Amino acid sequence: MRIVKFESWWVKRDKCLFDEKRRGKSKMPWDVVVLRLTTDTGIEGVATAMAARSGQVTEAYLCETAAPLILGRSPYDREKIFYEFWNLDRHEAFFPVFLPGPVDVALWDICAKAAGLPLYQYIGAYRESLPVYASSLFYEDMQTYLDEALYYRSRGIRHYKVHPPGPYGFDMELHQKLRKAVGPDMALMSDPVGEYSLDEAVTVGRHLEKLNYLWFEEPFRDFELYKYQSLCRTLDIPVAATETTRGGHWGVAQVIAQRAADIVRADVSWKCGITGTLKIAHLADSFGLRCEIHTTTMNYMDMVNLHVSCAIRNCRFFEYFVPEENFQFPMKGRLPIDGNGMITVPKTPGIGAQLDWELIENNCVSYKVLTV
Repeated sequence: MRIVKFESWWVKRDKCLFDEKRRGKSKMPWDVVVLRLTTDTGIEGVATAMAARSGQVTEAYLCETAAPLILGRSPYDREKIFYEFWNLDRHEAFFPVFLPGPVDVALWDICAKAAGLPLYQYIGAYRESLPVYASSLFYEDMQTYLDEALYYRSRGIRHYKVHPPGPYGFDMELHQKLRKAVGPDMALMSDPVGEYSLDEAVTVGRHLEKLNYLWFEEPFRDFELYKYQSLCRTLDIPVAATETTRGGHWGVAQVIAQRAADIVRADVSWKCGITGTLKIAHLADSFGLRCEIHTTTMNYMDMVNLHVSCAIRNCRFFEYFVPEENFQFPMKGRLPIDGNGMITVPKTPGIGAQLDWELIENNCVSYKVLTV
């Protein structure tokens, strides 16, 4: 079995999900590039790639650099292809962090379908379901966060992660009000996305400990290892990091070796697909650390995250980026979350989710196909 067709659809959306502070002066439409690989036996592997800054860049990298590496190859050569991507990246390709992941996911999808197994079983199953936590966007006012946390609690979801907008004084007040609003029985996490100085992070972290928050995520940029080391030594609340760490599992290994995180993060979009995410999860497990899988911001790829999360032991939760309708496109249907806040992995072969191909065609800016 070998890959004989490589197709991509750049799908346009007139939507931006971030405020001006995080968007900058550039446009930031939440586009996606859909990727489909087809084998000589007719089996298809499908994935989606982020294109939030430039669909043109994502599409060009996939078609000009990834496709020649993949066409004519066996989908079972995933490990070799993984390392060949790193070799290309080193020698002047300089991929966006989210570029190799979708290709790897499509290869795994093909192989699981060929085996007639749902992806998590093809990897090696550990569980079938996980509790979800609702994960907010950035909002300007506190009441939006409070209303959102209470809404998802009413839907049976008992975990909520806030992305506070800063500055840290505002964030501390928000943390306090959230705890008061939802009461002691709802688990809370905070992820300010790298905006604090070390002393601010210590102050906020101590406050979160008093409020019984579950973890404190990315108070600094992921490369600021000295600050993370100091914070982890100082606080009792677990510190989560490595969401944007470059270098795949090698980069995360440096964080673990320097004791610069208590919980590591990975996902199939930003950490080189299923292959890369499994390497990180297993590495963390070897050191007794959790690997909490991070949202890809695309429901279809988050379904792949779900499969991976159900194939590893050291992940406790599924990150549910909300409101869901912002991230559903172009997947058909919604994520399989029940009224008790649990998400259950599909049992059909492969990923077990479908894309809305009519919607893709109607919003397609560019379609490319390469063959052997």
